Amino acid sequence: MRLSLPLRMSGLRFRLSGAIERTNRPPIPQAYSWAEHYKPTPTRPLLDMSQGVPGVPPPKIFLDALGTASSSPSSCGYVPNAGELALRQAIAEEMRIPYGEDIDVTAGDIAITAGCNMAFVATIMTIAEAGDEVILPVPWYFNHEMTLTMLGVKVVPLPTDPDNGFLPSLEQCAKLVTPKTKAIVLVTPNNPTGAIYPASHIAMFAGLARSRNLALILDETYRDFLSTESLPPHKLFAPPASRGPFDPSSHHALPTDWCWRETIIHLFSFSKSYCIPGHRLGLICASPDIMPSLNKALDNVQICAPRPPQIALAPLLPALRPFVQSNNEALKHRHTLFKSLLPPKWHIGAQGGYYAFVKHPFIGIGATKVARRLAEEMGVLCLPAGFFGPGQSENVGPDERDVEDRWIRFSVANVSDDKVRHVCQRLGESEMAFGWETE
Repeated sequence: MRLSLPLRMSGLRFRLSGAIERTNRPPIPQAYSWAEHYKPTPTRPLLDMSQGVPGVPPPKIFLDALGTASSSPSSCGYVPNAGELALRQAIAEEMRIPYGEDIDVTAGDIAITAGCNMAFVATIMTIAEAGDEVILPVPWYFNHEMTLTMLGVKVVPLPTDPDNGFLPSLEQCAKLVTPKTKAIVLVTPNNPTGAIYPASHIAMFAGLARSRNLALILDETYRDFLSTESLPPHKLFAPPASRGPFDPSSHHALPTDWCWRETIIHLFSFSKSYCIPGHRLGLICASPDIMPSLNKALDNVQICAPRPPQIALAPLLPALRPFVQSNNEALKHRHTLFKSLLPPKWHIGAQGGYYAFVKHPFIGIGATKVARRLAEEMGVLCLPAGFFGPGQSENVGPDERDVEDRWIRFSVANVSDDKVRHVCQRLGESEMAFGWETE
């Protein structure tokens, strides 16, 4: 009998992983391909508000310390999976600034990872397996969805409502929980919407996760870009005495026997706060009970995070706090400027962290089509909401993407005030240039 051979892929005699084939490609390169069609001039350069990257370099004291650490032979070896103890101790202490002096977090709760994406990958590898389910609010951070798909974990979308500031609904989330559900994921301040979840809202989701024996994965990459009025972001890490009296009739209150280590897996990135995305440092803050299992995943995917930036950062975190606060103030100013200059027909649905989520004015036109023309014709690079939800590929058919989805993400972190002004001017120009009906 003649055996049939598998179809050859281009240049390959072997098959690629089905899971990786089902995983969406990163969408940002797609947006940059649109920008290649724009013809910039000295007076009309390309204005990039697409990617959430810091707009300033790290301070010299860090760069000097990094140079010293990098040139030391002692930093060339391995470090335990969980990272440099000095940095874990320092960040546990630093967490008292946003979360409160009396929080119950120690170095034993922390593992350092090669970026926050790695933190999410290792977390999912530790708590879920193929066929399990994880609930993600939509719009979602696309790397979260990509990770789950790559690992064979079913993504369960939790729609959010623009009229409610893109906050996920607790009631809708509860209905999505099944025996296969392993975790709920929240990102606050949110990527891509910028929505800042109130502490009471986070507490309700923590209560739901606890009652259903689920993990609540809380990605707080942008926590250092909250206003004073929004601090602390939540009281999940606080002991009962500092949370106030328990009111059993309130859905916002945590029970008196609440222990965050039973439910919460907190993720954080050093990339945004300290402006070092290329050095790949993130962390997982979770119960020491999960650490032996987590270290198995970390040993396979990273062994250890890069040592020189860990060594450089550990003694400097207190000295770098003014730099972090200064960046927060600059970002707050830029958000205010963007909102004040945005053309009247363009509406902000949510705003915070690095991002503003804006509804364009073109009736019956999907956000992907608008974002593409903005890049190709107006020289404004931004990302449509379709990149942050089911069917995020540009090639999704009209029956799979709502043409009334008119939301676009603008990153205000990596542009100057002058560029913000020019972006808003060009958005206004597009209303005439595109020839589409507007509101």
